[in-house]
Amino acid sequence: MNDRIDPSAAAEAPRSRRFSVDLPHRPRRLRQSETMRRHVRETRLHPSQLILPVFVKEGLQEPVEIASMPGVVQHSMDSLRRAAAEAVELGLGGIMIFGVPAVLDARGSGLIDPEGILNRALGEVRDEVGDDLLVMADLCLDEFTDHGHCGVLDDQGRVDNDATLEIYAQAAVAQARAGAHVLAPSGMMDGQVGVIRDALDAAGHQDTVVLAYAVKYSSAFYGPFREAVDSALTGDRKTYQMDSANRREAFRELELDLAEGADMVMVKPAMSYLDILREVADQSPVPVSAYQISGEYAMIQAASANGWIDRRGAAQESVLSIIRAGADTVLTYFATDLARWWREDNGLS
Repeated sequence: MNDRIDPSAAAEAPRSRRFSVDLPHRPRRLRQSETMRRHVRETRLHPSQLILPVFVKEGLQEPVEIASMPGVVQHSMDSLRRAAAEAVELGLGGIMIFGVPAVLDARGSGLIDPEGILNRALGEVRDEVGDDLLVMADLCLDEFTDHGHCGVLDDQGRVDNDATLEIYAQAAVAQARAGAHVLAPSGMMDGQVGVIRDALDAAGHQDTVVLAYAVKYSSAFYGPFREAVDSALTGDRKTYQMDSANRREAFRELELDLAEGADMVMVKPAMSYLDILREVADQSPVPVSAYQISGEYAMIQAASANGWIDRRGAAQESVLSIIRAGADTVLTYFATDLARWWREDNGLS
């Protein structure tokens, strides 16, 4: 008797059996087509949720590329106006303007100068877009000081919190007068929101919104931003920006800014702090924003330039993750690209 098994018969045997399992729950049913996936999608990204950060440099006639942030430029005034008009056309929610002055000094005088680059840019952009786009102003001294810190220094070279607040109050009124809808104090000085709110109200700018950088960490991912603003920073900002190891401290900062009158709050950076963002969003009674910062943007650009990841997919996924974590709005250098892709995906281009 031949006990050898015919290999061809053995290969056919599994195909002839009918394998049945009792699976009342099959999550894959809701993933079987793009139409179905779109129908059950929990988190959606819309251009109106996006804020475009932009840099305008004094004295430029043409925009200048920022080497560490491919696709981002230091704008001239004319190119800034064009970027703002494009943001309106694409349906973005806002534009956040950072000024790069030609002259720096120890007190950052250009921040409060009505004719300084940032205040002039706010006026030009507001003239361009009116109320069709939220015009937002970075309110901080770091771009304007010759030492690169977010506040003035005392005689021992330390950032003087209370002396800085006096300048922030003046800057707030100057920016509101220039046309900003929203002021975004980013210096992480204690008491900055309350001082700014009081100054705005006293000057008759009760309707000007304060978007507080409530939770801003000291981060290695800020590097490309410093090129973008020609930073003169010496030392670091660890005495006023938060330690990246801390979680509870974030909620203390949030509570203080809310008590001082913040209309909206921000977490910065975004992608490395999604856990903090989620908890801030759970606790905040006001809208929450998050900033996908320069280093986070640059990593995606560099990896895609090397062919390691898909740029469009990575940009969309990264910003979607920030919204999924709880952000109502996102500052991102991908804002215009994301808006264009959204239009393509929705048959609007």
